Amino acid sequence: MKVYFNNSCKICRSEINLYKKEKIEEIDWIDITNNSNAEKETSKKDKELLRRLHVKDGDRVIEGAEAFLFVWKKIPKYKFLYSFFKLPIIFQIFKFTYEIVAYFLYLKNKKQLKN
Repeated sequence: MKVYFNNSCKICRSEINLYKKEKIEEIDWIDITNNSNAEKETSKKDKELLRRLHVKDGDRVIEGAEAFLFVWKKIPKYKFLYSFFKLPIIFQIFKFTYEIVAYFLYLKNKKQLKN
């Protein structure tokens, strides 16, 4: 499983660094900053990658709140987050909140885009 994240965003980097400390061998952490390979691997443009967290599991690319569920499910220490946030009503609230936060982080970090 590959996790595509924005290492140049302080908030994103801080959170991902917590997960990296767990040293889960099944997860490859991929910084999307100026990374054309990430664009090719996910078939996503740099704007799309910057806008949300992405996970590639096999041939499937998952994004946003659902991507976090995939990450949490793989990390024993954070599996409780997966169990809680996957609940249907909770997931809808989480997804909505994630989209708002992700949008503001995107606006804050979009200056790093090549275009």
